[in-house]
Amino acid sequence: MVKTTIYLPDELKRRIEHAARERSVSEAEVIRAAVDAAVPPLERPRPTLPLFNSGRGDLVERWDELMEGFGRD
Repeated sequence: MVKTTIYLPDELKRRIEHAARERSVSEAEVIRAAVDAAVPPLERPRPTLPLFNSGRGDLVERWDELMEGFGRD
């Protein structure tokens, strides 16, 4: 975690203290939960197909041939 310093109005600080006591958690945990709820996660680009390029276009057609004997001792 990264330490961050913020300035809060007195009334908000009292509300955080109260919430922390009520939940039996630290004030930092109350603040982290509030920020997490207020700030949406960053969007990561979805991978596009093909995810893996084998360089071969006939793998599906050759599946039975390629898997023949797989798992046998």
